[in-house]
This record gives sequence, structure tokens and C-alpha cells, in this order.
Amino acid sequence: MVAPAPLDLVCNANVQRYEPTYLFEKQFDDAGEAIAQMYGELFENQESLILAIRLKDTGELAGLAEFYGLRDALHKVSVGYRLRERWWGHGLATEAARLMVDYLYGSTDIEIITASTMVENEASAHVLEKADFIRTARGVEEDWGFPQPSIVDKWSC
Repeated sequence: MVAPAPLDLVCNANVQRYEPTYLFEKQFDDAGEAIAQMYGELFENQESLILAIRLKDTGELAGLAEFYGLRDALHKVSVGYRLRERWWGHGLATEAARLMVDYLYGSTDIEIITASTMVENEASAHVLEKADFIRTARGVEEDWGFPQPSIVDKWSC
């Protein structure tokens, strides 16, 4: 049986509406299987590293943070985050984004950090702005796995 917090994150339509259809957890019909496999092939192949965002005081799972799209030769990686709906607006995504940037620039050879947001996801854009990302492109078509291309903003830090 899957714990309620991870299930809430993976199955909540409000959380998932601004996420690509090809997210790791969407590749499984069973949320429990997705959670069990998070550190399988994607991690081993260095395609993605998915981290828990937990509350400091209780350890409760608030969301996920992710490093993905690693390009070793370019010293480039993309970052993303998603929170359980009950934790929206509490500054957790901004804190997670800042921690990811601090870690990447302070402890790795990464030189370029990017992110993408759907243009209508103003909350996520605000998170990136507060984490010192700069919007480098606006309204770009990108394949997020939907029938039509998604219109996204591109960010760099």
C-alpha cells in the first residue's frame, strides 16, 4: 500500500496539470510502482535524480525536486520541483530551487542550470524569479507529451 502523501502528489490533478506527460511517475499505472522505481533506471543512467522535499519539523513529504537532462560535456542540468497542493504558497518550492542551485554551483562542475514553466503557471515563474533565475525565452513551443506542443518559458540561473 502506498502512503497517502506520495499518492497525493502523484495522483492530484491540480499538481499534475502543469507537468509534462512523460514525468517518471506518469509512466506507471500504479503509483506505488512509480514510487518504488524512482531510484531505478533513471538514476542509474544519470537521466534524473528525484529528491524528496520534506518539512523540517515533521519530515512529512511536501513534494519532489528533480535534477534532469544532465549534459556532462556542457556542464549543464535542468531542475524542476512539484509540491503537494496543501503546501503551495508556503515558500517550499523557492527554498528547494535555491538549495538545488546552491548545491549545483557549490559542489559540482555544473555551469548552466535551466528550468521550464508553462506560460500559464505564474506561481512557478514567481518561484524561479525569487530563486534568481532569469527568463531567457517566452512562449516557446516544446514537446511535453501532450497532443499539441506546450507553450513554455525558458529560464536560466
